[in-house]
Amino acid sequence: MMVKTIKVIKRDGRSVDFDDQKIYEALLKASKNIHLELTDETTANLKEIMNKINEEIETRFYSDIKIYEIQSIVEHTLLDEEQFALAKEYINYRTNRDFERNKATDINFSIEKLIQKDQTVVNENANKDSEAFNTQRDLTAGIVGKSIGLKMLPPHVANAHQKGDIHYHDLDYQPYQPMTNCCLIDFKSMLTEGFKIGNAEVESPKSIQTAAAQMAQIIANVASSQYGGCSADRVDEVLAPFAERNYAKHLETAKEWIEGEAKQLEFAKSRTKKDIYDAMQSLEYEINTLYSSQGQTPFTSLGFGLGTSWIEREIQMSILKVRIKGIGIEHRTAIFPKLIFAIKRGLNLAESDPNYDVKELALECATKRMYPDVLMYDKLVELTGSFKTPMGCRSFLQGWKDEAGNEVNSGRMNLGVLTLNLPRIAMESGGSQEKFWKILADRLEICKDGLVYRVERVKEAMPENAPILYMHGAFGKRLKKGESVDELFKNRRATVSLGYIGLYEVASVFYGGEWETNPEAKAFTLDILKLMKAQTDAWSDEFDYHFSIYSTPSESLTDRFCRLDTEKFGVVENITDKDYYTNSYHYDVRKNPTPFEKLDFEKDYPAYASGGFIHYCEYPNMRQNPKALETVWDYAYDRIGYLGTNTPIDHCYECGFDGDFDPTERGFECPQCGNHDPKTCDVVKRTCGYLGNPQARPMVHGRHKEISARVKHM
Repeated sequence: MMVKTIKVIKRDGRSVDFDDQKIYEALLKASKNIHLELTDETTANLKEIMNKINEEIETRFYSDIKIYEIQSIVEHTLLDEEQFALAKEYINYRTNRDFERNKATDINFSIEKLIQKDQTVVNENANKDSEAFNTQRDLTAGIVGKSIGLKMLPPHVANAHQKGDIHYHDLDYQPYQPMTNCCLIDFKSMLTEGFKIGNAEVESPKSIQTAAAQMAQIIANVASSQYGGCSADRVDEVLAPFAERNYAKHLETAKEWIEGEAKQLEFAKSRTKKDIYDAMQSLEYEINTLYSSQGQTPFTSLGFGLGTSWIEREIQMSILKVRIKGIGIEHRTAIFPKLIFAIKRGLNLAESDPNYDVKELALECATKRMYPDVLMYDKLVELTGSFKTPMGCRSFLQGWKDEAGNEVNSGRMNLGVLTLNLPRIAMESGGSQEKFWKILADRLEICKDGLVYRVERVKEAMPENAPILYMHGAFGKRLKKGESVDELFKNRRATVSLGYIGLYEVASVFYGGEWETNPEAKAFTLDILKLMKAQTDAWSDEFDYHFSIYSTPSESLTDRFCRLDTEKFGVVENITDKDYYTNSYHYDVRKNPTPFEKLDFEKDYPAYASGGFIHYCEYPNMRQNPKALETVWDYAYDRIGYLGTNTPIDHCYECGFDGDFDPTERGFECPQCGNHDPKTCDVVKRTCGYLGNPQARPMVHGRHKEISARVKHM
């Protein structure tokens, strides 16, 4: 063992304490790779080799040592001890690591993977059709962006990303370009005050049909100017004034042609209801037929449910009726927009509430189309400080007021996400919680540097880089050319998110795979989030941007982290053996608690991860029993803020089967006739925060395995 303290200078320039255990573990791994039996004698030999390595380092170095100098000493010591096979394996491993590190910034290598349709490239995002020319062009541009972005990042952040210690999200877009992530579009001001797209000055619409069409235009342009999801908050309340203009026009017509006030009012109301339905149907079709410049359907969410006027109620019901009907001749389930329905005590929660009939329709829609997901008004305000729909699928803004004291939600945004690989830290700790906390503290410093870099980079944008966002109202304030975009970010108006993955796997390292009923194990996982939140709160105070804890959706990351850790640690029971890592704080998907047990288990985590969270329950076919689903919704109301419904809605157009298709190695097939042709079957699964059609747009291996492993909770 080392007597004096020596610092190791890493490739990325960081200085860390010398730890000979890492060398010993590398030699153990090399021994296993050459099938060397680890008897007492061979273990003793390895320890003797370690002593010689330590002695040489201590003799030759006094304060610091470069990583390549350590590797050279290890290699020469192995050769001196005539451990030729072990030396060869160790040298090959180091060479391969260097090669893999260089490949990450090798554009030609990545382009070849794209041409060969490597699923880690073409299936990374289930919302992208990798067969389409514009998607392939975006994937090609993304390869260039990633390569350049890795070179732009602080070296230790780039190194941690490449190794799999962290994941710097959306490298294909940022930092190569100073782009923002997701947002709540300020539709109210844009539709009221007008806006500009391209060469067109667009005035305030005179009808709900025009308002809906303008919404689609705004969504398409916003989606092409950022890389994350965009949401419309309280869309029923935003669109209601434009439907009132329809009503006023119809009433004028009725007064001209129809006798009697009652009949005039009935005519105007009937025509307005049809206009509302047609507008909501057009909006649904337009969103699903749009392609952003990134080659994907814009990830759009519509939040609604709090309006109380007859027009607002009609907009709510039309959104649900359009979704229930489905898209096209075959009435397929629409993937977008994601529908998010607000439930509020006194408004629509109980049968005696005035909007309870809208909730009943929402329940029917969820049993047939999985959406809407539901927001619990009172709990969401408690968790996040105000009520608003999430940006994209789960990213929540925290309550915020402007300099005049006005609460502001729409027009705000997220600046990006960086996710921490928690299962790796647990496995690196070797079962020592003391070591776990130390490694976690070190990794959090890297995360801080990565997130601060995200903020600094996106501040370099100019308003003219994305006029729809900065100059024409999507982000609320309308800046002029040359003004600082930081006006829209600073003072905690914007969020930047520290994500995490795999609390289930972390606790499994220390407490075994059945730990969910162990209070000590759960307390340990909560302590992890408490520490992370304390850190991000301190960063918020230091920099005055809102650093939040985010329960990462981990669409492709559930595969990437697990794959990298399998290479590093091998197949580990309940951790890497599943081929996926569990999303955030979720209950192990392979187990079957009741929905109530699952919600009771998960309800404690969002208090420390209010920057992004969602809960799901898995159900059998619920179409004939919406009351059972309502029981879960009502139980959840005072416990959690945000709940999704996962229920089988697959349909085969060959044999007419409705229900759950069977998973295969690369997709799903009808259990009744074996059909798996996307042209004649509609397979819809919850990818993570949103729905996906894995037959039409396949997912990465790990996500497919996770979906296949899910067990019903009833």
